[in-house]
Amino acid sequence: MLTNSDVEALEDILFAEPWGEDALDFFGLHGVVCASVIGPVSLAAEDIFRLATGVDALPDGKVPEIFTRCVNQLTKDMTQALDMGQPLELPEPEDGDPMNALENWCAGFVDTFLEHEESWLEVADEDEVADLMVPMLTLSGLFEDEDFQNVRNDAALADRMAEAIPDSLTDLYLLFHAPD
Repeated sequence: MLTNSDVEALEDILFAEPWGEDALDFFGLHGVVCASVIGPVSLAAEDIFRLATGVDALPDGKVPEIFTRCVNQLTKDMTQALDMGQPLELPEPEDGDPMNALENWCAGFVDTFLEHEESWLEVADEDEVADLMVPMLTLSGLFEDEDFQNVRNDAALADRMAEAIPDSLTDLYLLFHAPD
């Protein structure tokens, strides 16, 4: 379990120069790590760092140790929860807008999915993956699709989509990681 100081240290790294403007916040990073755990492609801390910051080259050729430690802890916690049959809990903002935090989380998850879409779709049934991805795709804010925008603009529908995410994550995890 990450502490508040771990989260602050991660955000200090994510919002650092020169990538701070393009980087994901902690919620987006959590989504990236979650997609790495859920999907068929398990990402190294370096790959997660690149996705979270939007940079191609690592600073000083390596990922900050605290970043790697926190990503490894998040990965371990998520995998353990899923292996024990528990739904994943998404991080909640201590203040501010919970829908904005959820949008950032979904954007991180969907970016990671899109980065490895071919692997996700070749390993499992494409229609099933697409159905399970609908809540995250819809709430990510990454697509101008009119249907997605209509759902995001309807608070009740958006809440239902948000409530569906933990079950979708569990189903995706089982799709990729449960023995036949």
